[in-house]
Amino acid sequence: MRLGMFMMPVHPPARSFTETLAEDEEKALYADQLGFDELWLGEHFSASSEPIPSPLMFMASLLPRTKNLTFGTGVICLPNHDPVTVAAEVAQFDHMSRGRFMLGIGPGGLLSDFELFGNADRGVRARKTMESITTIQRIWAQDPPYDFPGEFRSVQLKGAIIPALGIGFMPKPFRKSGPPVTMSVSSRNSPTARVAGQQGWGILSGNNMPANAVATHWHSYSEACAGAGRTARSENWRVSRNIMVAPSDSEARDRVFSPQGSNHYFYTYMREVLSRVGILSVMMPDPNMPDEQATVDVITEGCVLYGSPKTMLDKLVAFRDEVGPFGTLLMTGLDWSGPNEGWERESMQLLAHEVMPKFRQHAMAQAAE
Repeated sequence: MRLGMFMMPVHPPARSFTETLAEDEEKALYADQLGFDELWLGEHFSASSEPIPSPLMFMASLLPRTKNLTFGTGVICLPNHDPVTVAAEVAQFDHMSRGRFMLGIGPGGLLSDFELFGNADRGVRARKTMESITTIQRIWAQDPPYDFPGEFRSVQLKGAIIPALGIGFMPKPFRKSGPPVTMSVSSRNSPTARVAGQQGWGILSGNNMPANAVATHWHSYSEACAGAGRTARSENWRVSRNIMVAPSDSEARDRVFSPQGSNHYFYTYMREVLSRVGILSVMMPDPNMPDEQATVDVITEGCVLYGSPKTMLDKLVAFRDEVGPFGTLLMTGLDWSGPNEGWERESMQLLAHEVMPKFRQHAMAQAAE
């Protein structure tokens, strides 16, 4: 059972980009000091509320200052990029990190980015994603000449090749097989989980769904793995949750539901975003409930794990029993405005040092049964 952090990140849009970048960097370094195993970072081009367009650039600045973290893109939105560029930049980062890298991919989820890059059609985004990762992996698997026809991007490099000088050769990753691939999953009964299972990739379940929705991911994933002749492995499943650990249950609840709290801001923001695109049901404890009943507090109660260290351990055990045997828990990194820096620092410390050792013991005991 590994522990990681997932940062979209989400900040109030009026905050300075300089300040939020520095804050996210400080949070990542603190996670490394606490012994967190992984850091996943989102990619968005056109939202000052989710303001990191280059997760690879951000994570590269952390490489020489961290020792525990393995880095993951959560995700590189492949329809927004040329696959040749992604193949080269990911290979470079894999070498810079000496293999401390996991390639998270997906079609994206931000409406303004879809418009910005001309990717409004959902079916087209899905096809672009699969064509792109296929091209990337083919580039990594061979030397030139390259000749890969595609629906959206055909890749050719056949003439300007000078082997003795290395000209015409695309960089390959640090690991011969390339970094492990993971797809983000963000809806009930997600077809993406099936695609990942069929391809032998991992899945990362998002933090905006109640437990009963997350449980559908393991079912879909393991079924697809079996259909492809492989066994679904828990180490290939990561689950992201908003988590608040405090000295007492009452303090944890107060911090989660406080109007000053980042969880309150986060779910107010996400409720508005998903309402505008007509998919608020993703966050509902009952997808058939009327929108007006899915208040911020109702959504928060269904999506956040909170409590004292003892209560948090009990909740994590119950959560894993309900959703399935995920191998990595990803704590969502939130905004540090007002009292939230102190609250989240304490929550991270309590989670890493008091809760996770016992949770790992429980997971190991279950695996041995």
